[in-house]
Amino acid sequence: MSRRITWEDASCPIARAADVLAEPWTLLILRNATAGTTRFEDFRTQLGIADNVLTTRLAKLVERGLLTKLPYRDGGRTRYEYRLTKAGSDALPVLHALGAWGDAHTSSENAYGPMQLVHCSCGELTRPGEKCDACGKPLIRDDLAWRGSWLSEGEIPLADPVG
Repeated sequence: MSRRITWEDASCPIARAADVLAEPWTLLILRNATAGTTRFEDFRTQLGIADNVLTTRLAKLVERGLLTKLPYRDGGRTRYEYRLTKAGSDALPVLHALGAWGDAHTSSENAYGPMQLVHCSCGELTRPGEKCDACGKPLIRDDLAWRGSWLSEGEIPLADPVG
């Protein structure tokens, strides 16, 4: 079911962002892409999402420039990977803010603890920002990982955008 209205031309930037990000499954697809998921089958398995819904959401994320679709060969068939673009990568602060809000204002017996951001260089927890809370070095995307929350174990490094 699609929305009856669109906010893509709204004067409010929150409305325009909601037009892109607020559809069901979109934020979870971006979360998993940020954690390195690239293939349709992996999104489907990890999220438990129906094929038709996943196909529609991935197409919209490609159309809106948050993901790019890259071919790869699987045996004799050409299939596609979905990689974050700069725009998709720039949604990271939104994901962090939603994770922090969810940790503070919701609960689940199934959670693996709060969503944490790890600065890989020093191995310490930090908050999103310019510099590591522990060591003071600049935070760069390829030196960060997520721990806890929806992850069953360990840490997951953040995927770099294509291009």
